[in-house]
This record gives sequence, C-alpha cells and structure tokens, in this order.
Amino acid sequence: MLLVGGGCVLISTAFDPHPTVKRVGANQPVDPRGARNATDFTAHNSPSLVRDPSNQRRLALAGRVDAPRYSCTLHVSENSGESWRTVPIPAPRGEEPKCFAPDVAYGADGTLYLSFVTLKGRGNVPNAVWISRLEDGRTPSEPRKALGPLAFQVRLTADREEPGRLFLTWLDASGVGLFKFSSPGNSIMAARSDDGGRTWGRGGRVSDPRRQRVVAPQPAAGPDGELYLLYLDLKEDRLDYEGLHRGSGGPPYGGRWELVLARSEDGGSTWSESVVEDRLVPAERFIAFIPPFPTLAIDPDGRLYAAFDALSGGDRDVLLWTLAPSVEDWEGPHRVNDTLERDETSQYLPKLATAPDGRLDILYYDRRVDPERDILTEASLQSSFDHGKTFGRRVRLSDRSFDSRVGLGSERDLADLGSRLGLLSNDARALAVWTDTRAGTPASGKQDLSTAAVAVYGNGTRLSDAVRGALRFGGIGLALVGVALLAPLAAPPALRLVRRGFRSRRRDSSA
Repeated sequence: MLLVGGGCVLISTAFDPHPTVKRVGANQPVDPRGARNATDFTAHNSPSLVRDPSNQRRLALAGRVDAPRYSCTLHVSENSGESWRTVPIPAPRGEEPKCFAPDVAYGADGTLYLSFVTLKGRGNVPNAVWISRLEDGRTPSEPRKALGPLAFQVRLTADREEPGRLFLTWLDASGVGLFKFSSPGNSIMAARSDDGGRTWGRGGRVSDPRRQRVVAPQPAAGPDGELYLLYLDLKEDRLDYEGLHRGSGGPPYGGRWELVLARSEDGGSTWSESVVEDRLVPAERFIAFIPPFPTLAIDPDGRLYAAFDALSGGDRDVLLWTLAPSVEDWEGPHRVNDTLERDETSQYLPKLATAPDGRLDILYYDRRVDPERDILTEASLQSSFDHGKTFGRRVRLSDRSFDSRVGLGSERDLADLGSRLGLLSNDARALAVWTDTRAGTPASGKQDLSTAAVAVYGNGTRLSDAVRGALRFGGIGLALVGVALLAPLAAPPALRLVRRGFRSRRRDSSA
C-alpha cells in the first residue's frame, strides 16, 4: 500500500497541470532596415495588431511615429508575422502631411480598414479623422473623412459577423491648450458605419455626463454583435487632465481613478455602464492627449477580462478583473505579475488576448531586471488556463533589456513608450509587438517595433483537477493505511533496538 500510495502521489505531481509556454526564436524588428540603420532616429510606438478572419496567417500592424515628424506606418504580413511588407498610406488632399494615432481592423469578409488622424498647426491639434480601405490588402483607397476637429484617442473596431459594419470611438474635446484639455466635461463618443466607412451615422455619447474627466476608450466587439468600451474616469485628477504638471515628470496624482465598462447591445445606439474598479491608485503622470490605454478581451464563452496597471502593495503591478457570463459584479483585482510583492519594480501597460480554446495571455512591460533604478525594461508574457484565476510563470519575450527613458518627452522626465502594445493569440501560439529602445538613447529618441512569438506545448499531458486531486488524496490515504498496518510489525524490533541501546549506554557509564 505504501508503494501504491506513493506512486499515486508521484503521478499526481508528475504532469504539469498547464501546458508549457515558451518563446520561439529571437526578437525580430518589424522594419529591419530602419532598426539596423545607425543614422535612423525614427520613434515608432503604439502598435495596433489584428488578424484577418478569412486568412489566419494574414496580419496587419499599424504604428505611431513621434519623430522626426508625426507620421503613421502600416505593415502587412502573409506568414503570421515572420516578415512584414510596408504599405504606403495616402495623404488626404488639403491636409498637412502629419499623420497620427493610426488604427487597423479587419472586417468579417477580410477587408482591411485603416483609420488615422491628421494634425494641424504648430500645436499639432487633431483636424480630421480619415478611413481607408484595403480590399486586396495591398492598395489603400483614397481616404474618406469620418470626423472633424478635436477628436482624440480614436480607435477603430469591426463587427465580427456583419461585413462592412465598423465602429469609431473617440474622446470629443471642446478646447485644448499646451499639454491639457481646456476644461472638463468632454465626452467619449461612438459612431457606426454599415458600408465600410463610406458614410457614418451621427455619433452618440457613451460616457455618463456626470463623469467629467474621461480618457482612453478601448473598444471590443462581442461574439453576438454587442460592443464594449473600457475607459478611465480620472475623477478629480486635474494634474493630468488639465496639464497642471506642465508636461513634466514627477509624483503621480494622489487621488483615485475609476475603471469603467460601457456596453451596447443595439449597435451603439444606447449604452449601459458598470464600474470595474473604483479605487485605482495612479502610478505615473501622463499627457492627457496620449494616455495609457486599459485593455479588454472577450473569450469564446463571453467572459470579459479587463486589465490595467496601478500602485498595489507599494509598487506598480498589472491587475486583472473578470466578469463571467450572466454575472453582474466584476471579480478582482488579481495581481498578475509573478514578481515578489513590494520589490519596488514596475510592471505596466498590459495587453490582453484570448485564444479559441479559452487560454488568456497578457503582455506587459516589466522592470524586474532593474530593482535598483527601475529603468531597464523587458517585454514579458504570462498565460492563464483557468479563466484568469492563476497565471503561469512569465516568459521573457525581449532577448535584451532596454531603456524606458527613451522616447518623446525624455527631456522633461516624461518619456513615452506609447499608449498600447500588440498581441494576438491562437491555440498553438501568440505573437507580441512592443516598443523597443535597444538601438536608441535618451538623446536620440530612437524607438523600434519588435516582435516575438511564443509556442504552447504539452496540451496532451494535462490531468484534470479532479483526477489530480483524487490521485493525490487517494495516494496519501493508501500510504497512511500502509503505515498503520506496518506499525505493529515494526514496533517490537524497534523496541528491542531501543532497549539494547539503553543497556549498552548503561554499561558504558558503569565503566
């Protein structure tokens, strides 16, 4: 029984309860020529990464360029991100040649859509939002104007089932100044197109009018036609929203923010809201025009995941909240990063993605390599196979650490690595894209978009929790029974040995 029980316990622990997730190969720059050119000081960041539903190997990637001038990039891959082809973006007639905040979405029929903003004047104020179509994935159509001036933080989303149905979401501002919105009360808006962006319905307000300082709307389309929008309510944070920091670094706002989810089940006509978290502790200052975006994902069962970073237990951590189907209250926050608590390093700007089999992946910037200064950064990924209840050990994606002080605003101690990361997941692998500064310095400001792939191994070796528990506890029970049965047999010899030893010691003491 001892042998059988011990064997059961060993079997219960011999199999990893989750598959193994490992990085595959070295990092690859999206634009190798620019990344390896010592005279190229372009600042690429804020990747937007999407997959064609009609061809799983076809991907599109848009990126923001902050220097040497504001511009946008668009890349398409036909081999799951192993290599990329650059697609020129046509400039709208009559606009200044300054492109900003590009985003991409694949329609249900495989049409690729690109949105971007044109800037105007010395203040680089948003002047218009444009939509271009790439039906063949190679040639953009002439851009069509979708929105007018002062549309910030524009995102583009496609309906999963209806070809040609698109959604634009944005922050509608009434006035701006240097590093600030002139007044509170600006609203988050959404508009719908049913003809591939040729025409748009009148935009409607998403955020509750009582929320006066809202930013960073992050949209996601649900499996049944619903539209979700996750955003930040900065509450009384005038430091960031109204630019009281004058664009310089320093301690973050000392109050609390809220993380809010809006949901529409009628194509964006009406909205309802739920509070994901009402006591977010801000971890950094930022420019209100280019805030860090929270991240939202939906699994095949309709479960919602929301993530953001905040001060937690004394340092900056990645936090996750979940909302199960037919449940009203969010669960969380759960601390994702597997660093020691209070290690004084930062993990931040998470990006979520779900695979068809329900696996949840989360990509984030990670400074655990630099506990003394909290400057050197890596890209890390962790995966959950139980709907976000637990996460496996982190996979280091960046094969070299890089300096988080490299980027626009570094001279003001407010360097910007961008507003988001890129991540796509399927059952066998995941592809991540991040802003990498290994080829830059705070003086040069050079940033590149780097990619890494991870593979998922060992799906066939998993034991269910029930089987593992039965083997473990059954084995322990059998072992205890074996001990109980052997104890009477072992007791007399043991007693004789004890008595013999006692008599031996007594004779020695007498001598």
